[in-house]
Amino acid sequence: MIETSAEYGEAHAPVLQGLWEYVRMGQEDVLRSPYLPASFAFLTHVLLCAPFFVLDALGSVCQRVRSWRISAGSGPPPSLRRWSECFWKVLYKYMTVVFPATALYNTLLSPKLPADAPTCWQLCMEVVACLLLFDMLFFIWHYTMHRVSWLYRSIHQMHHQHHTPFALAAQDSSSAELLSLLLLALSSAWMVGCHPLSEALFHLINTWLAVEDHCGYNLPWALHRLLPCLGGAPHHHAHHRVQTVNYAPFFTHWDHLFGTYRVLPEPIAREHVILLIL
Repeated sequence: MIETSAEYGEAHAPVLQGLWEYVRMGQEDVLRSPYLPASFAFLTHVLLCAPFFVLDALGSVCQRVRSWRISAGSGPPPSLRRWSECFWKVLYKYMTVVFPATALYNTLLSPKLPADAPTCWQLCMEVVACLLLFDMLFFIWHYTMHRVSWLYRSIHQMHHQHHTPFALAAQDSSSAELLSLLLLALSSAWMVGCHPLSEALFHLINTWLAVEDHCGYNLPWALHRLLPCLGGAPHHHAHHRVQTVNYAPFFTHWDHLFGTYRVLPEPIAREHVILLIL
């Protein structure tokens, strides 16, 4: 987050300016806190996982929900115990590594808060630029971790314990990988020169896309069905099954460009076979 003034222009969206002034009012210390980015990342991740927790709970009793699962015939949805174990593992890694390291990173950057809000156009352009930049950096880092054996064993292998991922597992990685991905996101916003409002929206969308990628459901209303440029849960699920394809986190253009894009056939669930026979 970089201090800006004239670069945001004289005309600001009244709604955004009012929102920004409301957020800033009496909250300067909170917004400047070096612990804010990591806290925001963890809390939004947990909250955005809540709808998929409900789906997993319903999946044990509802045939319609089970039919939406990508691996519908491979077993039941993750249990409450598995969700709980994953939550405490991620929280421990944040408390012991991610919070201290990102606090140091933000202290060195010493972010400042501009007086003006961005225009709606600038907000959209900055968020899109951050998503595209992060997608590229993630693709490079992810591909490297898979290609360099010691990086895979020491950093990335823990994430691939989930052959059939679920929403909360999006951040069930080694401490080093969690930290590296959060730093990539923070660096993307810094390189673009985002306004704090744009950065907050970028982190929110980034977290949602990561959760949706790992949710294990090919939902009728999923974003990848609305935006063909996104891979979505089927794209990333194929990566967890094969591990040599689909390295990009959100978009598909880098995998198309490097020949690593694959669409795997979905196995027919046993319930569907029974229905077909009947």
